[in-house]
Amino acid sequence: MNWTDERVEMLRKLWSEGLSASQIAAQLGGVSRNAVIGKVHRLKLSARGRATAAAARPKKAHAAAGARTTASRPTRTVTTSIGATALQTQFEVEPVARHVLRPVENVVVPISRRLVLTELTERTCKWPNGDPLAEDFSFCGNDAGESAPYCGYHSRLAYQPVSERRRAR
Repeated sequence: MNWTDERVEMLRKLWSEGLSASQIAAQLGGVSRNAVIGKVHRLKLSARGRATAAAARPKKAHAAAGARTTASRPTRTVTTSIGATALQTQFEVEPVARHVLRPVENVVVPISRRLVLTELTERTCKWPNGDPLAEDFSFCGNDAGESAPYCGYHSRLAYQPVSERRRAR
């Protein structure tokens, strides 16, 4: 497909009116959306006829006349790009980090018996200690319940109540 002078002028006109690349391709006919985008970039047509919502919105006055203002934060200017941009990102609010603290209980960490794999039984805790590839690797080895693989302390670490898991999300 050749870009004739008439088709280029039509592209410029439709682009300045704010039509999307798909709409322009449909009106021109015989050209794909990607071809329109490529031609727009080669022609460096970045200004669009339609303003973005942020640019069209009137700025609000922060304080009425005669009222005192107590601004604790400096104002931030958010710049927006108008035109043929693939991604437009605007961040107006800074994210707030939330720390979830679990209540401190009277936690007693049991002393590990430091058993090796061959010393484990059905009633010993199988909580691993250290790196499995290291020579000093061992298991907790304390008494576990009849149907549990871990002792009471390690069971509380391994199995969290459903309500705590949902709260962490």
